[in-house]
Amino acid sequence: MRFDDAFANSKYLADGKYFPSRWEQKAAVFREKTAARSRLGVPYGPLDRQWFDLFLPEGQPEGLVIFIHGGYWLACGPRDFSHLAEGALARGWACAMPGYTLAPEATIPEMTAEIAAVLPVMAAEVAGPVAITGHSAGGQLTARMACASVPLDPALVARIKRYLPISPLSDLRPLMETAMQANLKLTAESARAESAALQPARPGTRAHVWVGGAERPRFLDQARRLGNAWSCPVTVEPDLHHFNIIEGLERPDSALMNVLLG
Repeated sequence: MRFDDAFANSKYLADGKYFPSRWEQKAAVFREKTAARSRLGVPYGPLDRQWFDLFLPEGQPEGLVIFIHGGYWLACGPRDFSHLAEGALARGWACAMPGYTLAPEATIPEMTAEIAAVLPVMAAEVAGPVAITGHSAGGQLTARMACASVPLDPALVARIKRYLPISPLSDLRPLMETAMQANLKLTAESARAESAALQPARPGTRAHVWVGGAERPRFLDQARRLGNAWSCPVTVEPDLHHFNIIEGLERPDSALMNVLLG
């Protein structure tokens, strides 16, 4: 298919195939370490993947970070990335990580609806401000939550201080010309509707796009397109690629965390 290579990541990294297993191991160690201050598998709906994990800091949380996982809407789950809550917890923030139904069992519009449904459920668990971030496909879902076309309760919107899509897919139309389309089943209408770069942001939205300087050209383009469309900052973090760009979430003093919670 025309754009298969453009959206490939692991084949261009010498150790790309090892990242998922590394994430899984680090996430398991983190959950064990934080078990006494965690609530795992909190349901928000009846379907198998409609649940979230909530990690709490010591003491009263300053607010809530929400991380939406990636995987091209086809793979992975919240518990592959539990360790990314480390930076938030060290800053005194709670961190929630929602699951959502993957393709082909769900379409991307249905995933958007699931994330919109779980946001208020997660936000009800912790008082204070909310910061939403996500990676790759999760970056797309993060950006969609900032779109005017996604209805959210005004009280919740008022609490959201930052939307920070990391390496987001902001224009889904090229994905219709990849092998993934067999499972994603995008239509011309849904691809446009789910492309944050083609949709206006909700008035008052505070967005900041993050991407690695060593990412594939298509991902750099997708990040910049969203920043241009919304007139919001785009940080290109030097030397980082599509997989290690999220490691900043593990460190409380990283540039990524400073922007997310600043």
